[in-house]
Amino acid sequence: MGYWKLICTLFLLAYASMVNGQEIAILKYNGGGDWYANPTALPNLIQFCNANINTKIKEQPETVDVGNINIFQYPFLHMTGHGNVLFSQEEADNLRTYLLSGGFLHIDDNYGMEPYLRKEIAKVFPNETLEELGADHPIFSQHYNFPDGLPKIHEHDGKRPQAFGITFEGRLVLLFTYESDLGDGWEDPSVHNDPEALRTKALQMGANIISYAFKS
Repeated sequence: MGYWKLICTLFLLAYASMVNGQEIAILKYNGGGDWYANPTALPNLIQFCNANINTKIKEQPETVDVGNINIFQYPFLHMTGHGNVLFSQEEADNLRTYLLSGGFLHIDDNYGMEPYLRKEIAKVFPNETLEELGADHPIFSQHYNFPDGLPKIHEHDGKRPQAFGITFEGRLVLLFTYESDLGDGWEDPSVHNDPEALRTKALQMGANIISYAFKS
């Protein structure tokens, strides 16, 4: 990305943060994966955050393509799915500029996207690797305390839940939640028939992620 284009995107992000500081968006990507999975999840998380942690997020999230400059309008992007993920180099560059300019991306593996995602993240950050976050990371103690780290919401392969991230200049810019299925826990109760205590745990962890992203 050229110098002046970078300056323009930085300005756009700063302006958007002031004007639309509490709007969030779902990230649409190519490759055939179901980026649109869990349609009730993010609206429910927004409702929970507005009711419990004093946010004023627009009730319905927007949808934005990963390669579109409009991603700079949103301080928080959410990405999910079960299958293939594919970023062009231009899309990867756009996403990297967004993240290094102050944006935040939460990727929630809805089961099956992890092997595809890792090679696409390598396009975004070729010199970085996803590092597991310890339970002492501040994202686990924003408004709600999770002393053991990421909670387990749905079982698939008997693996423990893990939170991975990429940090830039001391700020977590990308969070990848794996073997947890937070988004399933955010869905309407009738979708998965989860116990209310489990849904609450998922929503509380989601609220911590939102809070961290807005503060950082």
